[in-house]
Order: sequence, then C-alpha cells, then structure tokens
Amino acid sequence: MLTREDLVQNRWLSQIMFLLWILALSLILAFCYFASSLCITLLLASFLAIVVDPLIMYFERWHISRTVSAGALIIAGTVLTGTLAYMSYRQVSDVVDDLPQYARRVAEVIAPLNKKIQKVQDSAGRLNSEMPTKKVPEVKIRGEYPEWTSYVIRGVGPVSGAAIIVGVVPFLMFFLLIQKNRLKQKLAIVWGDAIDVSAMATRVTRMVRGFVLGNLVIGSLMALVTVAVLFGMHVQGAAVLGTISAFLNLIPFLGAILGSVVPVGAALLQNEPVSTLTIIVVTVISLHVVSANLLVPRMIGKRVSISPVAATVGILFWGWLWGLIGVLLAVPLTAFVKIVADSHPSLEKISNLLAERPSAVPPWSRVSEVRAPVEYRQERIDVRK
Repeated sequence: MLTREDLVQNRWLSQIMFLLWILALSLILAFCYFASSLCITLLLASFLAIVVDPLIMYFERWHISRTVSAGALIIAGTVLTGTLAYMSYRQVSDVVDDLPQYARRVAEVIAPLNKKIQKVQDSAGRLNSEMPTKKVPEVKIRGEYPEWTSYVIRGVGPVSGAAIIVGVVPFLMFFLLIQKNRLKQKLAIVWGDAIDVSAMATRVTRMVRGFVLGNLVIGSLMALVTVAVLFGMHVQGAAVLGTISAFLNLIPFLGAILGSVVPVGAALLQNEPVSTLTIIVVTVISLHVVSANLLVPRMIGKRVSISPVAATVGILFWGWLWGLIGVLLAVPLTAFVKIVADSHPSLEKISNLLAERPSAVPPWSRVSEVRAPVEYRQERIDVRK
C-alpha cells in the first residue's frame, strides 16, 4: 500500500516529467524555427521519395536496380521541372514586357472611380483648410522586405536559400530511395523498443501518397473545368491561367480568392465584359466548394484522418513557423504528428485531440453510463413507495 510519502514523491516526479516534456518541445520548436531550411529540405525530399517509391519498386520487378532507376527518375524529374520553370519564366517575362499596356488599361478601367475619389478628397481638403492644424513630420521606417514577402520566404529565406534547397533536395531524395531498407533497419534499432516502426512507416507512406496524389487528381479535375470555361469565354492564355487558378484553389483559406484573382485579372486586362468576369468568379468558387466538401473528404480525408479543427490549428501553427511553405505542408505534418502519437501509448491524449473521432472513451463518460441505470432504478423505487 502506498504511503503519503510515496504519493508526494510520485506527484513530484510527474511534475518534473511534465516540465521536461515542455523543455523538450520548446527545444524542438526552436530548432524547427531557426533551422527551417534544413527541416524543409528534409521534409520535401522525404515526401517526394515516398511518392515516387512505387515507380522504383515497379522497375525492380524488371530487375532494374534501385540505384539506376532512382537516378534516371530524378534526372528526368529535374529536367522536366527545369523546363516548366523556364517556360513559366518566359511567360512571366512576356507579361512584364506588356505591363505598360496593361497599366494603361487598368487606368482606363478605374478612371471613373478615381474621379469620384478625387471629388471626395477635394471636399475633405476644403473642410480641412478651414481648420488650422499643426503639421507633424512623417517618419517612415522601411524594412528589407514587405510584410507579405517576408511571410512567403519565412521558412526558405532569400533566393540563395531557395536555390540551396532546390539543389539539395534531388540528391537527398536519391539517397533516401537507395537506402530505403537500411533506413528502416536503423529506425527499428533506435526506436524499435518503444514503437512499431514498420507499422508507423506504412501509415506515413499511405498518408503522404494519399495527400499528394489526391491533391494532384483534384487539382487536375479543377484545371480541366477552369480551362474549358476560360476557353469558352475566349480568354487568352486559358490553359496557363486555368491551371494556375486550379492549383491556387488548393491553398487553405485563401485558395478561392487567389484562384479567382488570377483569371479575373487577366480577363479584366483583356477588356472582357462584366458577364465574363462573373462567370469566372462563380466557376472558381463553385469548384472550391465542391472540392472542399465532396472531393477532399473522400480522396484525402480518409488517409489524413485528422479533424477539421486540428487541420485549421495546424495550418495556423505551421504557417506561423514556416510561412507559405508551412501552410502548404500543414495538413500532412499535422497528420504525421497524429501518426506518431498513435504509435506510442503515452501520447494517446495528443492523438485523441488531433483525431476526427477519439479512440478512447473518457472515464467520466464511462462512469456516467454505469451510474445512470442505478439512479433510474432508485428513482423508480422511491416512486413506488
């Protein structure tokens, strides 16, 4: 039987363990914040390696070694990515060359609004001239980057940091692919006593592939519909605009807005009528609603298996930590935390907080279910008396 001294000692030990957990989480959070480029590089390489690993396994069935197939696949992917980036750069440069012409069109469109604003300013100026005020010199402090730019590059850093990440990811991805089995053995040796490494790796693999492939399928379907609508409205550059709009639509929270701004802005610069702009906005918002409420739960929700509240909090947290990259990776990262919590009994509370449906019934619920019939029977006895 435990004595009072044993209870006090156990309470002190639990408090010390709680403080140690807080310290460990704080250190992990600080490392992820200050070494964001390292973490993002490792995550991107790991996610991409998980996605393309089925192709490597397919080539292995044809007696092609992992080294040869992984190297060929990464080289082909790098060449394809570079080609798409170059084509995108050419199109962006063409748009930049046409900016003066677009600026004149925008000025013509907003000219009536500017006249109304000028009238209001003139009226306010006449009122202010009647009231003498002392002018205070205005001081402006400019940072190195605008606020939105600093948010976008928060996890990646300037152009040099992004270039380093892009250059390192293919090599790290190659080594992860050819060292797949050895990595599993190493993880089993290090954490095999605490968790089932094989089961956790299987769940992480299914989650990442379901998330990436699901978003790819949804984005492709949305791109086809958007491109068809833009072609029907005779908008120039419908293929590029529709594809960009569709995949911007997959960004949480702001996806529908960003997905509408791109084609609407292009159509506005092309002097399209208001009816065309309305059709584009309705199409993009309708696609966003359908994908968010019908396609995403069926294609991605089952593999991710986190609650909408957990996903929203995860987007806010990872976005604060790593900016735009954190927002894009928030859902799989939150799902990864849940999978890790599922793999260890001591983290069951964290798993239930993130899960859409908690796996364990709370003790107070079980107690209430047991007490309810007893209280009901007691009330019936009192009534009969």
